[in-house]
Amino acid sequence: MIAKIEGFCDFDDDVCVASNMEGGKHLVLVASPFQGHMTPMLQLGSVLYSKGFSITIAHTKLNSPDHANHPEFLFLPLSDNFLAIDASANFTKFLELLNDNCRMQLQDRLTQKIQQANHQIVTIIHDNSMYFAEEVARNLNLPSIVLRSCSASYMPAFLALPKLHADGLLPVQDSMLQKLVQELYPLRYKDLPFNNTCTEISKEMLALSERIRTPSAIIWNTMDFLENSALTKLQQHYQIPIFAIGPLNETARCQSTSFLKEDTNCITWLDKQAPRSVIYVSLGSLATMDENELAETAWGLANSKQPFLWVVRPGSVKGSEWIEFLPYGFIEETRGRGLVLKWAPQKQVLAHTAVGGFWSHCGWNSTLESISQGVPMICQPFFGDQYVNSRYLSYVWRVGLELECLERRVIVTAIRRLLVDEEGEETRKQANNMKEKAKYCLCKGGSSFNSLNNLVEFILADCNWS
Repeated sequence: MIAKIEGFCDFDDDVCVASNMEGGKHLVLVASPFQGHMTPMLQLGSVLYSKGFSITIAHTKLNSPDHANHPEFLFLPLSDNFLAIDASANFTKFLELLNDNCRMQLQDRLTQKIQQANHQIVTIIHDNSMYFAEEVARNLNLPSIVLRSCSASYMPAFLALPKLHADGLLPVQDSMLQKLVQELYPLRYKDLPFNNTCTEISKEMLALSERIRTPSAIIWNTMDFLENSALTKLQQHYQIPIFAIGPLNETARCQSTSFLKEDTNCITWLDKQAPRSVIYVSLGSLATMDENELAETAWGLANSKQPFLWVVRPGSVKGSEWIEFLPYGFIEETRGRGLVLKWAPQKQVLAHTAVGGFWSHCGWNSTLESISQGVPMICQPFFGDQYVNSRYLSYVWRVGLELECLERRVIVTAIRRLLVDEEGEETRKQANNMKEKAKYCLCKGGSSFNSLNNLVEFILADCNWS
């Protein structure tokens, strides 16, 4: 059982606010245990709650969200039989087991709720990696909608993988890395997802994605002005409604969605820095580096002579407790100019006037948060859609600089170009321009504003609510 929290009720492993138990239009949102997927699902729940829906968040006990941060939701924990996500393990096998472990639990629990008849479940919305929820919805005669937490621009590249493998173009050879991929402009072969994996792994990933067969619609956390071309292609491919309602980080009114404890003391430190002078460095919740890469990053930051806020997760260097592998002399060299911490309240950091650049892994949530705040980026992707995002940030949207290699002199050049030099001025101006466009799309009459209203109408029509 989940420990009781003051102001909550505890009932059959559900945590809820009593007022939200009473009748109403009820949505079940099935969340994934990955930070980059959990965040937009909780944000979506907050947005739909503001539109009058009651919300249940079904989630794994692995990486469970903090219920206390979301008192407006009812929570339905599902036992998944995992203690942690092993980044080195077979990812497709992990997802298969996760889905198998949760399927019947969700169906049984929702069947009980429907029989209680104190509220009507009208739709199941699920993360694309939690494909079992579509089968549950079908068995319960409920419509299902998929939430995609990646960029829209990533999907055409992902869908093209089988043909690229069949044509012998993947895994990509070194001589082809910089060449453009026909039909996927502006992507190069180095920007493709899973470009160095074997054919079997790519086939397994595609097979998992095809487990989702009959959704009523797809929700995309993006903006039409940002990814119109990709959204148009995806509309033609899927032939079902697609609702681009992002950026959810700007419309959601919820507290922290982070699995890790955020060090809010960094805001006080930022208050003492000059406007747009700080480079913020955070490479996500899963990426790792070796000792040499850590050292090059450290000396690149030190030699740039710019203030920096650097997130170093415990264990981000294999075998480390935290920062014991930082190179000798680094702390003394940067004392008073830099702050190293375990995890940051990223939305607050990017909104701070002292932050002038974001060195990022280019995960989609981080990308949207940076664009929303007009903060230009240094792009260092690691896996998945991050390579595609990096290419679009640096080449198409022109709000980022691609970090070609992790070498201290290259790092210094990128930081100073972004924050100080005149040649980075255009990047900074473009970032501000994108910020204004993002704001406009959320205003009345904007594309995301209209798309969200269309989504609400679609849900109500799909369930024949009256």
